This record gives sequence, C-alpha cells and structure tokens, in this order.
Amino acid sequence: MSTFFAHPYFLALLLPLVFFAIRHFKQSNQRVVTLQLPHIEGLKSLASAKMKWSKWSDLLIYLALAAGIVALARPQEPLREEMIQQQGIDIIFAIDLSLSMLATDFKPNRLEVAKDVAATFVQQRPYDRIGLVSFSGEAFTQCPITSDHDILLKALKDLKSGTLLDGTAIGMGLGTAVNRIQNSQAKSKVIILLTDGVNNTGDLQPLQAAELAKTFGIKVYTIGIGTNGLAMIPTDRDIHGDPIFNMTQVTIDEATLIRIADLSNGGQYFRAHDKKELQKIYQEINELEKTLLDSKTVKRKVELFFPFVFFAIMALALHFLLRYTLFRGLP
Repeated sequence: MSTFFAHPYFLALLLPLVFFAIRHFKQSNQRVVTLQLPHIEGLKSLASAKMKWSKWSDLLIYLALAAGIVALARPQEPLREEMIQQQGIDIIFAIDLSLSMLATDFKPNRLEVAKDVAATFVQQRPYDRIGLVSFSGEAFTQCPITSDHDILLKALKDLKSGTLLDGTAIGMGLGTAVNRIQNSQAKSKVIILLTDGVNNTGDLQPLQAAELAKTFGIKVYTIGIGTNGLAMIPTDRDIHGDPIFNMTQVTIDEATLIRIADLSNGGQYFRAHDKKELQKIYQEINELEKTLLDSKTVKRKVELFFPFVFFAIMALALHFLLRYTLFRGLP
C-alpha cells in the first residue's frame, strides 16, 4: 500500500542535509594527516585505517538526521474506507410489570421469562438502537434508546414487579414508548409491547396511544403472555409486601392488543402460552425487521514514523560509541 506524509514540508530539509553531507566528505578526503614517527610504519598504517572508518562513523550522523526528518514528516498508510451493509432499526420494549407478571405458569414466572427472551433478542441485533419502558399502574423509561446494549441488558435484568404503582396501564406504557421513539430518524421505528392483562388504569387509553403510534409511523408488535385457562397468579400482597397466589383465570384483552397492532404501521399481535412460543415470536419479529442501511466504516491510519525514530537513535548511539572508543583521539 502506498504511503503518504502528514507533514511533507519537513522533507525539504533533506536537500540542505545532502548538500552538507557531500561537502563534509569532500573536505574529509582532502584532509592530510602526517605522522612524524620514523621506524613505526605499522602505526601509520593503523592510523590511516582508523581515519578511513572514522568517515563512515560520521555518515551515521547524517543518516540519523535524515531518519529524524522523515519521522517529522510522519509517514502513514492512507485511510481506508469500506462500505458495508448493516441491519439497523430503532426498537423500544414496553414490558408489563404488574403483579400478575409473577404468575408461575411460566417458570420461574412470566416476568423472568420475558426478560430472558428479550435479552436474547437484544444480543441478536448488534446494529440496532434499543430502549426499554416498563409499566404497571404507571409507566417509566428504564433505558432511553441506545446503541450501548450493555446498559440496556442491565436495565432488563433489573426489572422487578412492585417498583411502580400496581395496575395495568397499557395505554400509558405504549404512550411512553411512543414518546421515546417518535423523534427517531431511523428508517424503521418499532415498539414491542408485552402484557398479560387488561388495561384497568391510566390517563391514556390503549387505542389512543395506538393512534399516536400510527401518526408517527411507528410499528407496534403486541404480545399477550400467559397460558389458557387457570394459573397461579398473585392477586394481592401480604403485610410484608410478598405476593399472595391464588388459582385464577388468565385474562388477556386480546381484542385490544390486536387492534393496537392493526392501527400501527404494519404491526402484528402474537400470543405466547409458554417460553418456547415466546422465543419463536421474538425470532419471527427478528426476521420481519431487517432494514438494510449503508454504513461507512473508516479504519484508522497507521503511523510509520516509529522505525525511523528508532533508527535515528541507534545510529547516533553507534556513532558516539565508535567516536569515544575505537576512534578516540583522531582529528
């Protein structure tokens, strides 16, 4: 690969350096040294050889200076840009935290299974920005839309029933999710709403929130979670705040969830009777939501001046080593 220089103007210093090097060695060749030492021809021969190799020692200085100049010019490999296709959309979870999500028809309970499957879904979509809203009797943004999936996964893991007012405010949960994603510039905006009950509180009705989603071009996938028939469901809490379980009829407002999905920009309703079905639902959503985006990846330039600096240091070190040992005392 070709090399370019970040500061090429420093290379102009090479011209005067070459000039001074040529001048230096011409003067060195004209220098005459006479040793007035009769009868010791061997010593004269030795001095002559040392003078010859001393000139090569001087050359090391000029080579070190040249290497230093090249290092100052900062040779680099050029930037390399690659266009790659990435899958990326903006998604926000709206997950029910009502007391009934502790029902044990899913093991260990509905909420833990919902968290686990959602986390797997997140890990399968590395290029998406994803956020998290929780709701029960009120709604709360646990994690704004982010590309930092570690933060999101921690927020998912920390979800607990009982941290918000009890109840099932589906409209509030959906409305909060819409508010969080409405200004997204992504080509596709998706809300995944998961609940196990019927809207029974909140200032915003589910279908009103669905209309808002439609207005902002947001697709809503709704998921009803829970078995058919009866299940051990918490119906109250004791004086210590622990849930009291009773065998209760599973009631999910499927008609409303279907209507929410239909009103949105191409959403669908799904029903999960067990963990395996919930996993299949998320896998189907994963397959449905594949938006190809052009993404530019720029690789860093590679600095190449380090070898020149190393060479300059070694050349100077060798010069001074020779000058003050082998060639010591020569003019």
